[in-house]
Amino acid sequence: MPPQDMTTAASPSGGATPEPTDSDQVLDALQHQVAVFARRAEQTRLGGLGQVRNSMDRAAYLLLNRLDREGPMGVKALAAGMGIDSSTVTRQVAPLVDTGLVKRTSHPEDGRAVVLQLSPRGQTRLDEVRESRRELMTQVTDDWTAEERETFCTLLTRFNLALAARQASSQALRPGNGSGSA
Repeated sequence: MPPQDMTTAASPSGGATPEPTDSDQVLDALQHQVAVFARRAEQTRLGGLGQVRNSMDRAAYLLLNRLDREGPMGVKALAAGMGIDSSTVTRQVAPLVDTGLVKRTSHPEDGRAVVLQLSPRGQTRLDEVRESRRELMTQVTDDWTAEERETFCTLLTRFNLALAARQASSQALRPGNGSGSA
């Protein structure tokens, strides 16, 4: 039996159903693979290997990583850089402060303001987790070439930046976001 021509196949409503394009099929496959990745990442938390595996949640890792890469900063700056609201950062930072991974210090120019800073203990812990995750990435991509790893990293970074930009633009359009006229 020859394959059915999808451009003329009747839909349940009686109209013609358009044939999926190659682009549609790629986008369907992409969204599926992103969903599978998200599930697998959440299941394993991409936590690394050995004792360190699954020992730091995603939010903590991202906060510590940002403080390490960008230095001490206030809650608002941290929230803005991560694309989340200040109350979320405050909730996520609290256990990091309680466990000694993050220190709260006074702002050097405005003693009333609080600055969050990676503690020496936090730096050590972050280094352990990074090494464990690096080893996991090594094992998962062991049969990839260096170029394939770079390409995947470049494309995944581009994808994440596009998602962040889309989120930022949709937040800017929401009423009550503070961008209206005074």
